[in-house]
Amino acid sequence: MWPEEFNSILDGAEEVTLTLPAVVHEDGSRSEAISRQALKVRIPMEDYERIWPLAEARYRLGGKFSGKAITLITTNPHYHAWHPADGGSIENISDSGRRYSTNYIVAHFLLDDVRETAAA
Repeated sequence: MWPEEFNSILDGAEEVTLTLPAVVHEDGSRSEAISRQALKVRIPMEDYERIWPLAEARYRLGGKFSGKAITLITTNPHYHAWHPADGGSIENISDSGRRYSTNYIVAHFLLDDVRETAAA
C-alpha cells in the first residue's frame, strides 16, 4: 500500500497517457507501440527526495484511486522521456518578510488497474 503520509503528493495529479513508439530491433523484429496510463505530478523537490526510496516499486492506492496501483518512474530506460524533470521554481516571501525559493520536479507514476474480482 502507498504510505498515507505521501497522499498529498497525489492530490493534484493529472491522469495522462504515455505512448511508446513501435521499435524495430536489430534482428528485424518489430515491437508494437504501447500506451500506458500514468499520473503526472509537479511536487516540491523536498517531497520528491522523500519519495525517492519508493521508486520503481508498485504500490496500491486507496481513496479516489482505490483499485489502482502506481509505480514511480525514475530510471526505467523504456520510459526515459518521462523520467523526473525540472518543474521550475517559485519565489515566495515568508511571513517574516524573508525571500525563499521552492524548486519543483515533474514526475510520472505508471497507473495500473488492480481490482480483483471475487466469486459470488
